[in-house]
Amino acid sequence: MTFKSGFVSIIGRPNVGKSTLMNKLIGEKIAIMSDKPQTTRNRIQSIYTSEDCQIIFIDTPGMHKPKHKLGEYMINTAKETLREVDVVLFVVDESKDIGPGDQFIMEQLREIKTPIILVMNKIDLMNPEQFKNLYEQFKDQNIFADIIGISALENANLNALVEKIKDFLEEGPQYFPGDMITDQPERVIVAEIIREKVLHYTDQEVPHGVAVEIMHMKPRKDSDIIDISATIYCERNSHKGIIIGKNGRKLKGIGKSARQDIERLLGTKVFLETWVKVKEDWRNNQSNLRNFGYE
Repeated sequence: MTFKSGFVSIIGRPNVGKSTLMNKLIGEKIAIMSDKPQTTRNRIQSIYTSEDCQIIFIDTPGMHKPKHKLGEYMINTAKETLREVDVVLFVVDESKDIGPGDQFIMEQLREIKTPIILVMNKIDLMNPEQFKNLYEQFKDQNIFADIIGISALENANLNALVEKIKDFLEEGPQYFPGDMITDQPERVIVAEIIREKVLHYTDQEVPHGVAVEIMHMKPRKDSDIIDISATIYCERNSHKGIIIGKNGRKLKGIGKSARQDIERLLGTKVFLETWVKVKEDWRNNQSNLRNFGYE
């Protein structure tokens, strides 16, 4: 039996469901999810392995016009993957027409020779006429090797998508062990889970000005409990108050929700402590970006 392998980049506008798609394909929560744009900041690799193939999916930040150094880093991260992979998945949602955000991304895609599969996500929110209209609009762009409609949330057509990807992969080695689902260190995923909960519990500008640093993560001696301490950084004192909430209730909710997800990830009990600190305008500070892993 021929074994195929390769690297696949998942790109698209912010909030079209890229991270949801990757998590569903892998069957585990690797990338954090939120209804807020710019949730994903780094490239995150996750690994799909079957009897006849191994696909390394790379989830990238949503492509948008940057407003600060962090935004520039996110865009460069997304662009760099386009030439490094074997296949590009361009994910769009149920929008009725091609918008300026999609046009911006397609301008980048016209410059590459990598096969591009257009993935029309959220088909559960479209009627047949809407799907056909959007399909024809994208088909007329003449840059896609294939087009498929899916619903990541409803698990619709995901197996068919994997088969389409395999059509563009060549025979190759198994790069990672079969039971490995990501190359991300546990500390990175834990930090991202905490940031996801901040996104869920706060509104408007606060989430985009948040970074999380794991200060301590170690099994407790003679116990199956893992002790984790994390610092949540924000850009203003007013944001700090919002994250902590009245009588610390919001921070307690963030911590409890994060702990539950982290325990599922690690398969053991977790004692999680969180603090909130202010680092003004850290998104425009190269040293801070480097410290938080954005380089």
